[in-house]
Amino acid sequence: MAKRTGEKYYAILEAAVKIIARHGYHRTRVADIAREAGVADGTVYIYFSKKEDVLISLFQVMMARFVDGLRLQMKQCRDANEKLMTVISYHLATLENHPEQAKVTQIELRQIDQEINEGISGPLMEYFKVIEEVIEEGKNEGLYRQDLDVRTARKVIFGAVDEVVTCWVMSKKPYTLSKLAGPVFHLLVRGLQ
Repeated sequence: MAKRTGEKYYAILEAAVKIIARHGYHRTRVADIAREAGVADGTVYIYFSKKEDVLISLFQVMMARFVDGLRLQMKQCRDANEKLMTVISYHLATLENHPEQAKVTQIELRQIDQEINEGISGPLMEYFKVIEEVIEEGKNEGLYRQDLDVRTARKVIFGAVDEVVTCWVMSKKPYTLSKLAGPVFHLLVRGLQ
C-alpha cells in the first residue's frame, strides 16, 4: 500500500504539477517528476504505484484543498447570490494564482484514460455538490426560479466558468482572469432568476 502523507509525498505532487504543465502528461516520465522533486525514482513508487496514480492523487489533493477553501470563503456570504459570486471568483482566482495547476486541469486532464477519469470523478463531484447547494439555497431564498433544474443549472455554471479558464490558459495574450468574475456572475445569475 502506497503512503499518502509526508513531506516527500507533497513534494512529488508539486513537482508533478510543474513537469506535467511543462511537458504534458503523456510526455512526462516518473524520472522527470522524481528529479524535479529532488528524490530518487524509486522513492516515487513508495508513494504512488504508477504515473497514473500521481495524476489522480494530484487532482484529489488539489480539489480537496479547493473545496475546503471555497467552503471557508462561503461562510462569510449572506445569501445564494453572494455564494455564487464567491464560487465564480474563487474558481477563477485560484487557477489564476496557480497557472501550472490551471494548465494541468484544463488541458492535461482532458486527455486521459478511463482509469484516471474514474479516479478524479469523486473529488469533482464534491465541487459540483457545492454549486448545487448554492442553487438550491437560491431557490429556497426566492432568488432563483422555482422551476430551475438544479443539475442543469450546475452544468451551465461549471461549464461557463470552466470555459473561461480554458480560454485564459490557451490565450496567447496575457490578461487578468479574476477580472472576469463579475461579468460571468451577472450573465449567469440572470439565467437563474
